[in-house]
Amino acid sequence: MSSTHLVLHDPDGRLDTEVPLDREFHKALVKAVLGWTGDPALPPADLQQIALLLTGTARTVAADVRRAADLLPEDHAARALADVVLEEASHRPSVPTEGTARCAQDRARLVRALYERLDRLVAFAPQAAMAP
Repeated sequence: MSSTHLVLHDPDGRLDTEVPLDREFHKALVKAVLGWTGDPALPPADLQQIALLLTGTARTVAADVRRAADLLPEDHAARALADVVLEEASHRPSVPTEGTARCAQDRARLVRALYERLDRLVAFAPQAAMAP
């Protein structure tokens, strides 16, 4: 019997630290998804795949945000804001993905917010851009 599910086994957490994301691709996808003003006329399975891709991206970028925030002093304002964004980010991906434009757009907004926070953190801690 074949399965339609792929289980990702990453016990060492290497995907978060060693596999860089194609940021330009994900930014373009976020822009396209957030540009939908109505029904994008995509099958629900395609919308769900987009949401899943954005969910994985959000998790990886959230890990980058955490590493960058950890480079700042605990009382730094940028670190406090990162904690707020990360708290919000930790809740959204736990909601099951749906084959809807609304779900895909929600995940796209999350990815956009995480990249914005990461860019702000790197401005305060440039070494974060080089962290593994």
